[in-house]
Amino acid sequence: MKTYLPLLIVLALASAYGFWWKRKEGAIRSNKAIPGHRLSPAVLGEALGSRATMVQFSSAFCTPCRATHALLSQMVISMVDVKHIHIDAESHLELVRELDIRSTPTTLFINKDGVEVGRAAGTPKREQVLAALAAIA
Repeated sequence: MKTYLPLLIVLALASAYGFWWKRKEGAIRSNKAIPGHRLSPAVLGEALGSRATMVQFSSAFCTPCRATHALLSQMVISMVDVKHIHIDAESHLELVRELDIRSTPTTLFINKDGVEVGRAAGTPKREQVLAALAAIA
């Protein structure tokens, strides 16, 4: 029995970490806006949506990035006031550092004024995206 105790401890810790990681991944967190920091169309390279814009940072070899891009692109088809902008993180390293993007895919939810109001690291679920967009007035 003594030889199985370390194994049980390692399994319990690994399981706890796995549950925590799964819960954290893709969750949308609201951000407090940094005073005076706005994402303008000049910085993003495209015009902002009239109500909200989802700015997705991705890398070329990221499989979850492709799934996120497909989800967000499909969702904005029926939303005339929401826009999806895709940015290659590897080509925009200065912007990635400035915005503290730590992993891909990361999606920023910004309001019509260009202020970040939410952020999702990982692939968010459709319901999470809809809730985050509904919170943007």
